[in-house]
Amino acid sequence: MKITISNNKKDLGTVAAKKGANLIKESILNKGKANIIVATGASQFEMLEILVKEDIDWSVVSCFHLDEYVGLPETHPASFRKYLKERFADIVEPLAFYYVNGEGDVKNECRRLHNLIVGHPIDVAFVGIGENAHLAFNDPPADFDIEDSYIDVTLDLPCRMQQLGEGWFKNLEEVPTRAISMSIHRIMRSEHIICSVPDKRKAEAVEKVVNGKVTPKVPASILQQHDSTYLFLDKESSFLLNR
Repeated sequence: MKITISNNKKDLGTVAAKKGANLIKESILNKGKANIIVATGASQFEMLEILVKEDIDWSVVSCFHLDEYVGLPETHPASFRKYLKERFADIVEPLAFYYVNGEGDVKNECRRLHNLIVGHPIDVAFVGIGENAHLAFNDPPADFDIEDSYIDVTLDLPCRMQQLGEGWFKNLEEVPTRAISMSIHRIMRSEHIICSVPDKRKAEAVEKVVNGKVTPKVPASILQQHDSTYLFLDKESSFLLNR
């Protein structure tokens, strides 16, 4: 795991986006195309703002995203499909964007996405870490062994409280209790991982992920075992590491 600490979240977003962009360009140069994973949430605002401005041939890039709530319509402000269309896909117009649809048959949707992604080996995965150290919506204790690419998960209370705290919902009762999430196994099969984690509220999770043991109780700790993970922090999210 290679760690870069920036002064603030804007600088974090810039260096993370530029590193990711270079890796995408490298894949296009070597393979003529690229497959990527794009994350959502407040931690990705600054990174995506820079990434969409990078000089990348998006016409040869296929995209997947990590997760979506079950039963939440795309028109809801918290919809990850809405987030990605507005902040990324409608701007860069990639070759393809394979969205997670949580409004229909969950089992069939997981199967559909699995069949798609196994045919698109991921070159660069853009991810974040939750306040409970989740990776995608793999809350603790995460299943490190399941080989399905997308799974039906139950969101724990700390995860739901984070979504509420970030302002996506009016009250806790509105926050869904289920989601479709990319599995840990599938994320770890990515060639490169760009992990952007700003804000003091993530500091405790960051410390456990970087310095603790690899354990399902700290899902993102598994990133220690990935040979090409780039972890981008700001002063606030890294302050426990510095101490």
